[in-house]
Amino acid sequence: MLKYDLIIIGGGPAGMMAGFIASQNKNNKILIIDRNKSFGRKLSLTGKGRCNITHNEMDFKKMIQYYNSEGGKFLFSGFSKFGVKETLNFFKKNGLDLKVERGNRYFPKEGDSQSVIDFFEKNLKKDNIDIFYSSKVTKLNVKNKKIINIELSDDRVVSASNYIIASGGKSYPITGSDGLIFDLIKKAGHNISDLTPALVPLKCKEEWIKKLSGLSLKNVSLKIKGSKKSIFGEMLFTHFGVSGPIVLNISNTVVKMISTKDVILCLDLKPALTLKALDLRLQRDFDKYANHDFKNSLNDLLPQNLIKEIIKLSGISFHKKVHQVTKEERLKLAKVIKNIEITISGHLGFETAIVTSGGIDLKEVDQKNMKSKILDNVYFCGEVLNIDGKTGGYNLQACWTTGFIAGSNFTNNVDKK
Repeated sequence: MLKYDLIIIGGGPAGMMAGFIASQNKNNKILIIDRNKSFGRKLSLTGKGRCNITHNEMDFKKMIQYYNSEGGKFLFSGFSKFGVKETLNFFKKNGLDLKVERGNRYFPKEGDSQSVIDFFEKNLKKDNIDIFYSSKVTKLNVKNKKIINIELSDDRVVSASNYIIASGGKSYPITGSDGLIFDLIKKAGHNISDLTPALVPLKCKEEWIKKLSGLSLKNVSLKIKGSKKSIFGEMLFTHFGVSGPIVLNISNTVVKMISTKDVILCLDLKPALTLKALDLRLQRDFDKYANHDFKNSLNDLLPQNLIKEIIKLSGISFHKKVHQVTKEERLKLAKVIKNIEITISGHLGFETAIVTSGGIDLKEVDQKNMKSKILDNVYFCGEVLNIDGKTGGYNLQACWTTGFIAGSNFTNNVDKK
């Protein structure tokens, strides 16, 4: 049986960060186990392959607002030690330059996701680190509140003084994070919060929306019907329904709601204008196109592909002359533009979800060092924890932070012995 000081389960962003930090102590003999043929399989998909490393929010008190409530509270301590500023310094100090782009999102200055993966692989190929690729953990053997060894799919058995579990969630199972390890963790004594897809595209009932597949909308807002809170940004019509940043960010709540009923989303095409201001804008456009057919009067206001459907929803005749449109019809049109209802009937599941909502119960993990309160020699980091954030680099930041803390606290504990 091979024995180590530390075994890290998972070669994703959190696991790679934990390994990097723990390996700084050359006396630590470390093993990293990954189910794939190489590190960072899921990382390669982030930011459309470009790797949105983090978000440019230096105030960690504001940063926590972009996560589920439990996750935000849990990350407060971690962000105070290793937040966005420290993450940027870490990558720069170790040779990976970053740049901030639209939406305050950080990406590699040169290259893409592979640049980040290469960065970690280069720094993890050290004498004190062994790496098992294409290897799956099949059993955690526990005795006296400690993992004594783990069994692998290739019939190997390995043991360590300490373990860091960074195995990811259940989303994008083709990358190896199929959620099966949660069963092993549960058998070892931990509670697992319900697992649901997060940041996932949504299916809708309206056929006209599906016909607009490929149409992208900018500067629009979306909210759940009955809610006062709207999300502002970009969205995309697809052949199955809707996607894009604001849809993904609202999906966490929607997924939990549609288990019992359909959910209505309200789309505002002109959130920067009040209903009154939009009506005045329509009046100006109607004056400009007074002698045209109504169908030709909205080209200055709406995307061409969307106009036909908006007219249908307004109930105004396509061929009615603009100067014949009544005040009541114009006001109804304005209300349609400000409130298009979309009936959500489902989602695309874990197969396409960016992250997983749910995971290790945070009450059972010490937020100051990521150490398990149930198992004496286990740390957790990354998406395996019940932490999920909005799009824009927040979920990767949670991985960098929790991975750094898990790796550094393990090292500190070893140094004290």
